[in-house]
Amino acid sequence: MNKTENPLKKLIDSNIYTRYSGILSLSDISLFLVDTDGEILLEFIPSPDFCTHVCQERGGQICQDYRCRFKAGEEGSFVCRHGLENILFPINVQDETVGYIAGMQVYLQDTEYQKYMIDVQSLKNDKSPELEFIAKSISSLKTVETNKIKVHEQLCAHIAKNISLDLSEIVSHADPDVARLSIEKEILEKKIIDLEAKNMSLVINPHFLFNTLNCIARIAYFEHSHTTEELIYCLSDLLRYNLKQDDQLHTIGSEIDNIEKYLHIQKVRFKNRLEYEIDVPDNIKTYRIPNMVIQPIVENALIHGITPKRDGGKISIFAEKYNNEIVISIMDNGNGFPKDVLENIKHSENKSGLGFRSTDKRLKQYYGEQYGLEIVKSDYSGSTVTITIPTQPIGR
Repeated sequence: MNKTENPLKKLIDSNIYTRYSGILSLSDISLFLVDTDGEILLEFIPSPDFCTHVCQERGGQICQDYRCRFKAGEEGSFVCRHGLENILFPINVQDETVGYIAGMQVYLQDTEYQKYMIDVQSLKNDKSPELEFIAKSISSLKTVETNKIKVHEQLCAHIAKNISLDLSEIVSHADPDVARLSIEKEILEKKIIDLEAKNMSLVINPHFLFNTLNCIARIAYFEHSHTTEELIYCLSDLLRYNLKQDDQLHTIGSEIDNIEKYLHIQKVRFKNRLEYEIDVPDNIKTYRIPNMVIQPIVENALIHGITPKRDGGKISIFAEKYNNEIVISIMDNGNGFPKDVLENIKHSENKSGLGFRSTDKRLKQYYGEQYGLEIVKSDYSGSTVTITIPTQPIGR
């Protein structure tokens, strides 16, 4: 493949950043796309000033610590000369590396001391910034937890693999392997959507969290604070359910139980300003649905519908079976979604619409494009959002 025809630049022209904006919201650590000559083609998440203005040999070119690894064909994590953690994943097309997904540029908690050992004076030369700027850029380098770095590595690996598949399709339209690559690409996209729906940045050990909550609940029991005890157990169950990763399809009944605990906690918080009603027939509760698809809708009804109203309001959840479909409706009598939020949900991938968009994508990935979420109504009399799934399981 001729380097002057590097397909990476064609991919950038196709608005690649928008495509990955949802999953990129899971991290705030640097991540960028670079070609094999060391030119930074796109910064998904910008590098720190120290790396950009001090370490890079010239504008738009990655530092030597990365470039030497390009030549050696290395990939994975490495530590640069200043002790920063870095990552490098190749983008391969037809057995040839055309670029890399790279980034991170942070310290671990155990290695943070190394940034205080950097000789600022030795970094100053005729072309580099002033000493004061260098010192400030060093002090602003991030220190992150090990598990956050692992999450970032996983994101980088998914994006690198997905871009490789995209490029393979671009340069191999007539190749019989395109169908296979499309399947692999679809699988990767499902994994990315699942990552968006999970709290991958949890830094507290779940066992420690649950043990602590149960301990507090026992104290509340002995102090005869039964409302507090009940709330703590509800919160513990809610968190435990939200952290489940063993089975991606749960029964509608278990989803509803989880929502009841969530609304019970909110009811204690809002008192008379919140009422709720749940009516889901037992024969519908046995059907299975991706976990955590109802909760984001209920939460948005509370935030955008009920909370702004002085007198509060009511959230109603009910489900019905129509022929070969199940329709779950979440209704509120609040103020409706603000216009800007409604537009974000319908037309963008930014943070305010992320819960709706990622949930809708997950449902479509499981069941097909004709299923998913629909905002049936949203005005000053309230909002209605429906979740539609088939009664018969469809292969993923």
